[in-house]
Amino acid sequence: MDTMELVQFLLRWVHFLAGVTWIGLLYYFNFVQTPFFAETEASTRTGAIQKLVPRALWWFRWGAMFTFLAGILIYIIKWAQLGGDFFSSGYGMAITIGGTMGTLMFLNVWLVIWPNQQVVIASANQVAGGGEALPDAASKGQWAGFASRTNTLFSIPMLFMMGAASHYPHGASGGNAAVFWIVSLVIIAVVELNALVGDAGGGTKKLLTSIPGVIWSGLILTVIFWILMEIA
Repeated sequence: MDTMELVQFLLRWVHFLAGVTWIGLLYYFNFVQTPFFAETEASTRTGAIQKLVPRALWWFRWGAMFTFLAGILIYIIKWAQLGGDFFSSGYGMAITIGGTMGTLMFLNVWLVIWPNQQVVIASANQVAGGGEALPDAASKGQWAGFASRTNTLFSIPMLFMMGAASHYPHGASGGNAAVFWIVSLVIIAVVELNALVGDAGGGTKKLLTSIPGVIWSGLILTVIFWILMEIA
């Protein structure tokens, strides 16, 4: 094993280790913690937000950071190795779409989920100290929730595309590559914008309020990307 192979191996290890930490906590927040908070008493929820959530969010956001940093370095190395054929290769197409979703997930963590959750935590601390809840805490928590559910939705096709890049036997003829890129990027943009803008009670956001809705949307999106990859 030469030096570059060793570097790539170690980067993949960091990418996998940090990714398991990040996505594991993402699923914990969405599949376990959120339903629990909806059913528990206010005092229990406030205590958990004070003492449990900050710890979980620390591992969550730094898991996202190291997953992203290791991933982008792997991507740059592979791009340099494949040269001009990168974006027309099956590997380049799959890894770029998967990486695009992963990058948006990373940005959602640091620019949407974490800032909004800081307000929620500050509000819980204020209530625990005998004060009033911050007036925007509920809306901030809701937007953090939409971004988190969107990350859960994205994670399903993202993991498929990441695995497909190296392990699914597909190629790219180049004949329909433009269709692949245009349709894939438009879909990703629409899903992300749905989390960030618009009426919180809008029809498309209702999918994000249901765990089965999020999972089915992620699976459907995976099938769409799979079909697009096959015809590219």
